Parts: sequence; C-alpha cells; structure tokens
Amino acid sequence: MNHRTVAACTAAALAAAALTGCGSSDDDSAASGPAELTYWAWAPGMDKVVALWNEENPDVKVVVKKQASGDDLVTKTITAAKAGEAPDLVQAEYQALPTLVGNDVLADISGEVAGAEKEFAPGVWQQVTLGGDAVYALPQDSGPMMFYYRHDLFEEYGLTVPTTWEEFADTARALKEKAPEKDLTTFSSNDAGLFAGLAQQAGARWWTTEGRKWKVAIDDAATRKVADFWGSLVQEGAIDNQPMYTPAWNKALNTGKQIAWVSAVWAPGTLTTAAPDTRGKWAMAPLPQWEKGANATGSWGGSTTAVTGDSEHKEAAARFATWLNTDPEALAALVRESGIYPAAKAAQSGGALSQAPEFFPNQPDFYEQAAEIAQGTAPAAWGPNVNVAYSTFKDAFSKAAKNRSGFDSALRTMHEATVADLRKQGFGVAE
Repeated sequence: MNHRTVAACTAAALAAAALTGCGSSDDDSAASGPAELTYWAWAPGMDKVVALWNEENPDVKVVVKKQASGDDLVTKTITAAKAGEAPDLVQAEYQALPTLVGNDVLADISGEVAGAEKEFAPGVWQQVTLGGDAVYALPQDSGPMMFYYRHDLFEEYGLTVPTTWEEFADTARALKEKAPEKDLTTFSSNDAGLFAGLAQQAGARWWTTEGRKWKVAIDDAATRKVADFWGSLVQEGAIDNQPMYTPAWNKALNTGKQIAWVSAVWAPGTLTTAAPDTRGKWAMAPLPQWEKGANATGSWGGSTTAVTGDSEHKEAAARFATWLNTDPEALAALVRESGIYPAAKAAQSGGALSQAPEFFPNQPDFYEQAAEIAQGTAPAAWGPNVNVAYSTFKDAFSKAAKNRSGFDSALRTMHEATVADLRKQGFGVAE
C-alpha cells in the first residue's frame, strides 16, 4: 500500500467514512476447533491475567508474547502486518493507533464491541475511534494528569495548593522568595507526553483531518498558551529547567529541593523509587485549571487492546479484548498483576483500587479523587507521525529550556517538522 492510499484511508477513518480497501473483516465461521490467539503486550504480569481467561474459555486460548513498548513495538507490528503475520491482538498506546490504522494493521471491531462505549470516559473513547464510527481498539489503561505536592513543605512555607495555572505561577514565585534554593517544579523536555497532556487540557487538538488531508495544529492558540506559560516561568527562573528521570531529578524530589510535580495517576510508582525517603509526605490534587472551577485534565500515557486485520479469529479476539478491559475479574487482575490504572470507569475506584497507593498512606481516598479527575479527561487527537513530533519536541524544547529563551521558536519548529514529515511521506496536508 503506498503512502497516498494510506493517507486516504486514515483520513477517511477520521472523517467517519468507510476504510474502503483498508483491511478485511473475517470472522470465526471459517475456523473449526479451538481458536488460538497471539497477543503481543508489554504490561507486566499479563500472562497471569490471561490465564484467568484461558481457564474459563477453553474454546479460545490466548498466548501472551512479551514485547518491548513504544516505537519498537509499533515498527515490529507494522513489519509483521506487511508480511501477513501480525499477531491477533496487540497492546498499542493511544498515540500509535493512527499510525497502525494508516499502515492497514488494525481491524474495525465496532460490530463486535457494540455498547462498550458507555464503559469509558468520552475523551478516552474518542482516542480509539479516531473521531469516526470505526472502533480500532478498546481502552485498557489511562493516565489522567494531576498535581502532586509535598504537603509538609507546603505547610512549612505557607503555600496554598493552586487551583488555577495563575495561582500555580504565583506559588512558584512565592516559594522562590521564601526558599531561593528550592523549586516548585521543573520543566522537562525529555518526555513530550507531559507537554502533550497539558496542551490537551487547554483544548489543543494537534492532528485532525479536513476531507482527505491531515491538518496539523501543534502551534495553535491553546498550545501556544501552554508553551508561553511554561517558557515564561523558566525564563524568569521561577521553576527549574532540568529534565526528569535523571539522578539529579531523583535527588531533588527526595531531598525536597523540588516540592511538586505535575504528573499522572501512575506517579506514586515513580515516586516510590525516585524519592523513597518521602513516603507519606506527598498529596495529590486536581491539575490547576485555565478557568477557575473547571474540571479538565489531559492524558499522559495509557494503552489499548487492538485486533489486527491479519487475525483469522476477529470475533473471538474482540470478545477477549472486551473481557480484558471491562470484566470486573479481569480489571482487578490488571490492577493487581500489571499495576495499571484501568480505563474502564467502573474500575477506577473501589474493588482493587479501594486502598490508596502504599506511598500515599495519608490520602485514603486517592483513587476516588482520581476517578473524579479522570471524568474530565480532554480528548486527544493523534496523527500518523507522533514519533517525529515528539523527537523534535525533545531537541527544540531542550535547547530552549537550557538557554531559558522562551518556547515560541521551539513550538514553531515542532509544528513545521511534523508538517514537513507528513508531506515527505506522501500524506496530503491542509494549510
């Protein structure tokens, strides 16, 4: 399939048109005997979760084959599909779905999962439909964003938990006045997912379609607002400009040099290893809002369970994907064995999540609050070259953050590189 056909098919999907010539829809009627499904996944403990299915469904055996995550799995899956050898199911991150659809990898399972939409927040469901009528995967886990802070140090310095981004900036400045050696947080350029989630919260939709063409809006008003906000804080020295996930960052969190972190629901696990001496000293609150009183958040992370076009047992594969991501027993096992935050609304509090993360013993209603926050998840709009946008972000924003020069130019570079790459691949791009 050439790039122009790929572009047409993907754009048509996003415009809710049929994916004519982009995949098949075989069912299990041609198969006889027990079906065996191969599932490529990276989540830890997935084999233990799948064992529950296999025990109860002898007619459909699922075999988990552990994979690397991220771009490596996307590339491997596309390569396998071109050879007609893709697995029946694949764990795919939300931002990878347009790339997989555009390369004719995934099956439309809308007929097999009718009614599943009600199980998920609208902003999460939109990511597996790509804004159209087709359904390319079922949401598995999600990463609603929230604000983490050292409650003991907020109290010590007389700081109030910010509810708006304006208050957030004021809090950063107030801390600098009281403790110049400390930072409220840092702007990190080594994980574009954080910036993307913040842009989503502000209303950004980076990739959309106009007819059969892609429209890129990485430098739209919403994203510029976010970039200007963080760029200004870095420029004036109100926050740090160092990347996350380094030994220096870990030390800053562990010693209280950095006293807050804009992150996602999975942050307690990271804090456990990055800042082990601070257990019980952190608290979680909703993300600061652009409009006071709103309840909007973005997503940072999360994945889906998708059925491929190569599967000879699409109905059975879709049935397993539905069980995995909506059945109470399966969801409890995903929490217990894989440590994920389920995308299904019913599993986001109570049950397996009835107790707070071990690192947050002081906040017993942690997951109840997280579930309320997750309801405000803004929709994300991904395109077929997220990897290019993310790598350009890392390079351009890293230089700007290091130089404390503002992010206007870096954002424009990110936008232009993404558009240029789409054109280079043969996609139609709307002006």
